[in-house]
Amino acid sequence: MSTPTVRPSLIHHTGFWYFPVAFVARLPFAMMTVGVLSLVVAMRGSVALGGLTSAAVGLGVVVAGPVLGDLADRYGQRRVLVPAGVANGILLAVFPLVVASAAAEGVLLAAAAAIGLTGPQTSAMSRSRVMVLIGERVHAARRERTFSRAMAYESAADETAFVIGPFVVGVLAALIAPWAPIAGAAVLSLVFVTAFALHPTGRAVPERAERQAMAPLRELRHPRILVLVAAVSGIGLFFGSTLTSLTAFMEAQGAPEAGALLYGVMGVGSAVLALGVAALPARFALRWRLVVFAIVLTASAGAYTVGGSVVTVTAVLCLMGVGVGPSLVTLFSLAGARAPRGRTATTMTILASALTLAQAVSSSVTGAVAESVSLSTAMAFPVAAALLVLAMAAVNATARGWDPVTPAAGIGAGARSAG
Repeated sequence: MSTPTVRPSLIHHTGFWYFPVAFVARLPFAMMTVGVLSLVVAMRGSVALGGLTSAAVGLGVVVAGPVLGDLADRYGQRRVLVPAGVANGILLAVFPLVVASAAAEGVLLAAAAAIGLTGPQTSAMSRSRVMVLIGERVHAARRERTFSRAMAYESAADETAFVIGPFVVGVLAALIAPWAPIAGAAVLSLVFVTAFALHPTGRAVPERAERQAMAPLRELRHPRILVLVAAVSGIGLFFGSTLTSLTAFMEAQGAPEAGALLYGVMGVGSAVLALGVAALPARFALRWRLVVFAIVLTASAGAYTVGGSVVTVTAVLCLMGVGVGPSLVTLFSLAGARAPRGRTATTMTILASALTLAQAVSSSVTGAVAESVSLSTAMAFPVAAALLVLAMAAVNATARGWDPVTPAAGIGAGARSAG
């Protein structure tokens, strides 16, 4: 009698400690935008300046992110992540001193932009590694389901990090001092980003010399990619406007430091639903999932504009999480299936950079509106962002020929080109 074929799981190829290390390595990125915003508001007393400084971080991320992704695709992740993580940790450690000093606002913005420029794209790099591992080492019969679960986990990990990040920022700021969250992010960047960079899975993504030809950069400008970038930007706008308007709302309640804690409530349902996406039937196509969850996001954002009591806003934030988490999972799953040959890390960093930039710019604009116009106007911004996501979901749903027959088919092709 023949012995049944053993098909190792993804964890067999990554090792048990990969996912915990990759998760903690996400936290500095999740903490720095909120931490910078909270620190500047607390020490300089201006929501508008805090939002502008947060936008400077996002500008640095969007400028450097795609470059870091391209370099990782060409020369390997280790050569990119190690220096980026070290530089980012040092800049984060210095930033509270800059804020506390009498430095001009221009110096403050330059320091924040430098933090963004060195921001380690751990989330995008992790997705790239996992996608290559699935394509190269997971049996074809299990590839599609493994891919679906992996993308759901990666997005849930992002969501959870963006929940824990603001929560940690709020706790450290409340219990120690406004500078404590940034100092903590500096330590995490120096230790865990370096550990992630040096993990053996870093060898899963080969250097350019080991690859077949990479797809031309112009393929990243195809509408099938641009519609995802626009939709992810909408989610970033949603995150930024919600966080900043919520901070202004809690400032009006006399507890501005609680804004980050309350913001974390949204991520609870978001992370849970993001993981639950993997259980959805395959016949519920990605394009229609995006439409459904974008509708939920838009409806909940509309309810948020009403404002009201802290209890009401908290309940609405929970509903928002139901829409935003699955939407983000679906967008990155689509991106994984559509990434041009050999451009996986670049594609993922473009989406991650768009998310961060939109969040930061939205924070800046929303902060200025909340301070100079009205809180109610600022609280209307999330619904505009959600409408952008819904519009892009509709465009994506009506397009044809943008995706392979199954996500696994695309991953398999991408992995073979990268091998």
